Amino acid sequence: MVLDSMSGSVIYSAIDLTDGFYQILMRESDIPLTAVSTPSGMLWEWLVMPQGLKNTPVTFNRMVSHVLRPLRDFAPSYFDDIFVHSRAEGDFSAVEVHVRHLRQVFQVMREQALRQPQEVRLLRTGDSGAWLLREQEWSTR
Repeated sequence: MVLDSMSGSVIYSAIDLTDGFYQILMRESDIPLTAVSTPSGMLWEWLVMPQGLKNTPVTFNRMVSHVLRPLRDFAPSYFDDIFVHSRAEGDFSAVEVHVRHLRQVFQVMREQALRQPQEVRLLRTGDSGAWLLREQEWSTR
């Protein structure tokens, strides 16, 4: 489905979310269930969703899909990766449309308190390589 929605696009970005699972807070009633004891006798509890729980990947994927639902026509997601794709529209070039799409994705991420991605990979069709860009270069000033 992700690949089908990307057909016809000429410019692509892959956004890798930072520490995806750790961005979801644990339900208050579930925090005591995550307690672990250290060799020194201290008791630690997870306040955020740890990796390794059975439903962690599904829960995170559901959250990202829900957050990006308004943008799903050009920004499908797969777990902690968001794939932004664009093509020329009307009088706007593919690059102009893609910059607008990236800004919309980053704005939604900020509004929903998703941490900034560590990297964004940008690839245009016909290019032999991809550029790594920092999120700050695409600021929504």
